[in-house]
Amino acid sequence: MKLSGKTRTEHDLLGNREVPVEYYYGVQTLRAVENFNISRSKLYHYPHIIKGLADVKASSALANHKLGMLDESIKDAIVEACAEIKAGNLHDHFVVDMIQGGAGTSTNMNANEVIANRALEILGYEKGDYKHCHPNNHVNLSQSTNDAYPSALNLGLYHSMGDLIESLKLIIDAFRAKGKEFAHIIKMGRTQLQDAVPMTLGQEFEAFAATLEDEISRLEDRRKQLLSVNMGATAIGTGINADPDFTRVCTEFLRETSGLPVVAAENLIVATSDTGIYVMNSAVVKRVAIKLSKISNDLRLLSSGPRTGINEINLPPMQPGSSIMPGKVNPVIPEVVNQIAFKVIGNDLTVTIASEAGQLQLNVMEPIMIQSILQNIEYLINGIETLRTKCVVGITANEERCRELTMNSIGLVTALNPYLGYDVSTQLAAEALLTGKGVYELILENGLMDKEKLDDILKPENMIQPRKIK
Repeated sequence: MKLSGKTRTEHDLLGNREVPVEYYYGVQTLRAVENFNISRSKLYHYPHIIKGLADVKASSALANHKLGMLDESIKDAIVEACAEIKAGNLHDHFVVDMIQGGAGTSTNMNANEVIANRALEILGYEKGDYKHCHPNNHVNLSQSTNDAYPSALNLGLYHSMGDLIESLKLIIDAFRAKGKEFAHIIKMGRTQLQDAVPMTLGQEFEAFAATLEDEISRLEDRRKQLLSVNMGATAIGTGINADPDFTRVCTEFLRETSGLPVVAAENLIVATSDTGIYVMNSAVVKRVAIKLSKISNDLRLLSSGPRTGINEINLPPMQPGSSIMPGKVNPVIPEVVNQIAFKVIGNDLTVTIASEAGQLQLNVMEPIMIQSILQNIEYLINGIETLRTKCVVGITANEERCRELTMNSIGLVTALNPYLGYDVSTQLAAEALLTGKGVYELILENGLMDKEKLDDILKPENMIQPRKIK
């Protein structure tokens, strides 16, 4: 933004400050910018939160007008300003750091000041002429940071969780497509990094899809709880300085403005002090990260080699893997997903500790909680998209290698156990380990079963699902 050098004088509890005339925010936001230069995570990076603030402020103005506390012209100007912000305008003026002291007051005042100054322009006045529309007296009427801020956070987080769900659906589809593509490829399953029993590569990839699909319902369940808001609680949940009907009326308008089925919290004192909802939403996001990391571990193991590892699948080569070893290509995409998961787990711990740090009627640590969760969601969405487009869709199978490992595996003896008995099967396994011969070969050598029956038992379709023992 190009500044003219002209300023306007604004006043707060601490005195007068000159604010550039181009700024829609005012003195309190200016002080917050100066005080909290903490991270590169600014409010304008999270449009869902800004839109949540706009919904809260518009609904409050509508409620205050209906209850006879706000002139119609001021109400209309505030609502129009909020509509513009929700449409994407003026987001670059939401400049406070997401990590801040003051329990979110800086964020709330940033919204109040931007909305007030835009409303003033709509009314025909200059920015800063607050007697006609004041950030506190009008935009923040019947509210406190302690109800407006968490309510806006809840709405913003609800939409962010929705973005994560949509991202998950895409990678689930990608894994499921690979499951179908690899459905015919027999391979060995492994437990504790040891040969177990046969399965198909398709089953393995379908399992990746299924385990992530399980998380969608959990994400949906958790984010529904965010639709309980504490508007009208004001400072501590007692509703001081708000009309007795404000909670009901504001919540009704909030349903309309947001398009979401929001409800008023049953106990506003509890809703104002308790941050358990953020702990739960953080935890379910962490679950997604852990599952993605496990899948990434599996992709790295299955593609290991190419000559001395498992080498059942090929990951798309994305970049040269070594500054000293020519020809080396590393699984860089799964590796970055692993690292995202580590960050998510750490941020989840931050949320846990911050929630525990609540005292008496308020938890002042909400800013770091919401920043941590939003960062986790952002990292995961980016990581999921990277994993899907730069890795999963390009995976190919080494079909012959899968079959070779299967037929040479000691694990085949498990499929034969019902026919040969545990003791004989154990002896076969021991001899295979000692001689290096395959179980298949040893059975024929020792005349334990004819080839026709052995081949029937060892058909892929007979080893990858329950079967009647004949």
